[in-house]
Amino acid sequence: MSDIQHIVVYGGGTMGQGIAELLSTKGFEVSVIEKTQALAEQARHFIELSLDKQLSKWGITQAEKKAILSRIHFTDEDTPLHHADLVIETITEDLEAKKEVFDRCDRLCPADTILASNTSTLSLTELAAVTRRPERVIGLHFVHPTTRVDLVEVVRGLKTSPETVDEVKALLEQIHLVGVEVYESPGFVTTRLIVILINEALYTLMEGVASPEAIDTAMKRGYQFAYGPLEMADRFGLDSVLAAMERLFREYGDNKFRPAPLLKKMVRAGHLGVKTGEGFFRYDEDGDRIGKEGPR
Repeated sequence: MSDIQHIVVYGGGTMGQGIAELLSTKGFEVSVIEKTQALAEQARHFIELSLDKQLSKWGITQAEKKAILSRIHFTDEDTPLHHADLVIETITEDLEAKKEVFDRCDRLCPADTILASNTSTLSLTELAAVTRRPERVIGLHFVHPTTRVDLVEVVRGLKTSPETVDEVKALLEQIHLVGVEVYESPGFVTTRLIVILINEALYTLMEGVASPEAIDTAMKRGYQFAYGPLEMADRFGLDSVLAAMERLFREYGDNKFRPAPLLKKMVRAGHLGVKTGEGFFRYDEDGDRIGKEGPR
């Protein structure tokens, strides 16, 4: 049994919302910290939408929805850091911004607080270097959609202690998540492999081999994926996929990570997927697909 009780999710975007909802569903007290109160309220709104969706499908009761929301506290202040047992940082994939968060958490959190990052491509060792507790810094890379995927990559930085790894693994076991231990490497396992599949799907589309619908149906039905690679990209956020690919391309210098021109074109057009309602397919506010095919 883990000793972790109060968890702070630093960042209330798509991943932060999913992680906060998941942890609260498992009975933890969670604080979501955002830049502004308006963004904090927006995070609450989207978590409530997610719960309402489950409610409409008889997945939870009204009482369970109320209990889950009551355990999540939304704020634009750093006060929750003073009594956090674990902080999970989920802000944008920007190294300098993440360093600032880790420096702030290191200064404000108790000495034994574990500082975790949900980064998919950045160096945990580099983030740990701005703290006075590198042995308590670890990667916890949740996979989207967080509330439905029971996998977390547990990423060791250069100085992450075995005790920190054990504590985190105990927490994951407690909430019935599978922790896969990986050593620091750009993209770890899941991101490194999935972006290559998405990129190849983009080239297949660009070359006119098949429509977006046909590509995704082939991979869903043929290989039992929950989503095809193009819808997967829409759900990750095309801007996030592009950022991950550009970082992996810089790190490895390998052309297999060079983003397809179509991906850059979509991002420049503001078609980022579910978050904007339009990517390779179209989506409603709940994130459900609308119609068949999106823009080419």
